[in-house]
Amino acid sequence: MTPDRFFTLMLLLTSRDAVTTQELATALGVSLRTITRDLNWLRDAGLPVTAHRGRLGGVTMLPGSGPDLTRLTPDERDHLSLTGLDETQRAELDTSAASRRALSKIAATQPRRVNELLPLTDVVHVDSRPWRQARAFGTTPASLIGAVRRGRRLRIEYDSPRKSCPRDLVLDPYGLFAKAGIWYLVADCARVPRMYRLERITTWKESDQPRRIREGQTLATVAATLIDQWGHHHAIEVSATIDRTQIERAQRIFGLRLVRHDHEESATGHTVTIRFLHLEDVRALLPFGSAITVHGPTEARAHLRNLVTDLAHHYAPPPTS
Repeated sequence: MTPDRFFTLMLLLTSRDAVTTQELATALGVSLRTITRDLNWLRDAGLPVTAHRGRLGGVTMLPGSGPDLTRLTPDERDHLSLTGLDETQRAELDTSAASRRALSKIAATQPRRVNELLPLTDVVHVDSRPWRQARAFGTTPASLIGAVRRGRRLRIEYDSPRKSCPRDLVLDPYGLFAKAGIWYLVADCARVPRMYRLERITTWKESDQPRRIREGQTLATVAATLIDQWGHHHAIEVSATIDRTQIERAQRIFGLRLVRHDHEESATGHTVTIRFLHLEDVRALLPFGSAITVHGPTEARAHLRNLVTDLAHHYAPPPTS
């Protein structure tokens, strides 16, 4: 259980007479299986957590048995209430110190038991970043969080990979969003929601104007909509055959955008469909070389052929005199 989830779970249990496991799972954004495991962890740790079945039942904790949260400052409560962040992301937001102070205050109020095991936080360290991840340049979450919390409109310079030069944009930000180890600024640009990778924001300036976000929209709802669009909306579907030795690698790279049509290995490989947002994105197939054969559409094959031709010309030996 992560420290932030422990904190939120304890707040829910100590502030209500009874709460269902489904309500806990929804509040924490985790599965029922995870909540059940967390509650078992609390019981094993000696906390008096009980569960009662029936219409009026639910999970309860004896009054006064939870951690003493009155010692926490409002700032420490605010930092610990952020759920889902690993230690690396907390450091990127510059919140690690406040989180550690809050957890040490909570731990100091708990009675020590004989032969108590070492805390998991002392013997387990989690780093969710991929191996050999390049150091991110551009804007950091810690530098931008203040302007976002003040609810101001932002002017940024964004270096998009599909544009020849950085773009100057005026944004109405909803907030910062961490997905798969990458930080994004979620904002409306001319009333249209977008996600901007922080590492591609070369410069930014805080405006004196308040943000003008769409009514009824929050960071969570906008991010969920954008993720759904990324997973299901596309401009082109590429049909291909991938060598059986490369299918797992392709699934790791393309994720849900790759759909397998045969689950049995064959001599020629696996038939798949890969969805791309733009025709230009099919260049992601080049690293597979001859291990992938694109069958269609025609424009995808033509674009790959042009890319390969340009690459061959680029590396052609210089003409001899």
